[in-house]
Amino acid sequence: MRFMVIVKATKSSEAGNLPSEERLTEMGKFNEELIKAGVMLAADGLQASSKGARVKFAGEKRTVIDGPFAETKELVAGFWLWKCASLQEAIEWVKRCPDPMPGEEGEIEIRQIFEAEELDLRFAEEKAKRLAMMHAAAQPELGDEVAAAEVGAPVEKR
Repeated sequence: MRFMVIVKATKSSEAGNLPSEERLTEMGKFNEELIKAGVMLAADGLQASSKGARVKFAGEKRTVIDGPFAETKELVAGFWLWKCASLQEAIEWVKRCPDPMPGEEGEIEIRQIFEAEELDLRFAEEKAKRLAMMHAAAQPELGDEVAAAEVGAPVEKR
């Protein structure tokens, strides 16, 4: 099972305050544990919402809303993508995580990702191909075969 592990934003992260060197070192060690255990698939921090935008959909109408966004508790400061056997395993890893927002009340949300087999199987192969193409385009240094293998898609030989 894959899980999106979401680090919620705080006033400090929204102000653009970067973690201390000590915090980065602690998180680096934690991330190394995740990698060694085969749990971490991806991770990154996000810049403040003042550097972002939202697109609101209402039928055919699209409205762009520039950041910053008011409700800090609803914003994301960073994320991990993990592979765990269960939600309980993901919870146990999060409980071991260094406090992501020292000096403030922080929160980490864990959400399971839909897997292709959970969705309508008629679309699973097409989705895997699209994901492989998107991943290969985003990370061309990996090459088509590696990107396709990561999402379990067939590799087309040229």
